[in-house]
Amino acid sequence: MSLASTTADTTIVQAAASRPGLWASYMLLTKARLSSMVLVTTAVGFILAGAPATSWLTFIWTVLGTALAAGSASAFNQILEVRLDALMHRTQRRPLVSGAMSIPHALIAATVMGAGGCIILWLGANALAASLALLTIVLYVLVYTPMKVRSSLNTIVGAIVGGIPPMIGWAAATGSLSEGAFVLGAILFAWQLPHFLALAWMYRDDYARGTFVMLPVVDRDGELTGRVVVLTSFLMLPIAFAAVLAGLAGWLYGVASILLGLILVVTAIRMYMLRTRSAARTVFLASIIYLPMLMGMLIADRGPVTLPVEARTIALRADAPTP
Repeated sequence: MSLASTTADTTIVQAAASRPGLWASYMLLTKARLSSMVLVTTAVGFILAGAPATSWLTFIWTVLGTALAAGSASAFNQILEVRLDALMHRTQRRPLVSGAMSIPHALIAATVMGAGGCIILWLGANALAASLALLTIVLYVLVYTPMKVRSSLNTIVGAIVGGIPPMIGWAAATGSLSEGAFVLGAILFAWQLPHFLALAWMYRDDYARGTFVMLPVVDRDGELTGRVVVLTSFLMLPIAFAAVLAGLAGWLYGVASILLGLILVVTAIRMYMLRTRSAARTVFLASIIYLPMLMGMLIADRGPVTLPVEARTIALRADAPTP
């Protein structure tokens, strides 16, 4: 028996002393706080799709189905990583580690949530939305989870998974995926890279204990991690602004996206220069503030850019045929 396995077994026994209740166990099993952000981006995708005959009942089914699919992916992830979670301080209170929930219980719950979520999306919205939810579960459980102990590229796969929820919302509202859906997916994909790399830097010693191959774990001096955080933060500027070019939002959103992006870039540069846990935490907090504010501006200023009345009048006169 390996030292890591022995340590994990010991930690599981110790964690049993502070087991959470059933409701709290399900909140931890499904990573409810993280899933709430998934639901927000799904809702934004649905609303921005702007289907002429949008049904709010469909909206409710979409959010519910996506919530169940996200909970399922998180539960399967914890089932596969229970011994690794036992090695990390930040995950030792999870229900499977503490013994508050058995693995068979979690397996049944994960299966029911996954199947139920996809069925709800299929019947309440359409097959495309259900297929995207199923793809999210498969990528998260069968690709991202095993990659976490094999390659630091796992963060990219995780970012791809995180970019799908707004596309689920868009597909549920329209039954198709157009340019706007891919712009929203790209925003979520790019945002997750500085967000999760900053988190991984903050807990890199913990990830090392869990034998996870995160970039900050293998890049001990932080040079490469810092460069990637800065690069991906800069990348957010054109990707977020692309929503204006795609007709999803107006100039007010465009200006806000640049200002928010510059704040994220400044914190990223500071992290690269200092390479401290405090600087990484600043990037992490900035990213948490950045996303809901950006999503809020997308909703508040949704729709293509419109010119002021005077400018429209001049444009119409310029286009008018010469007598």
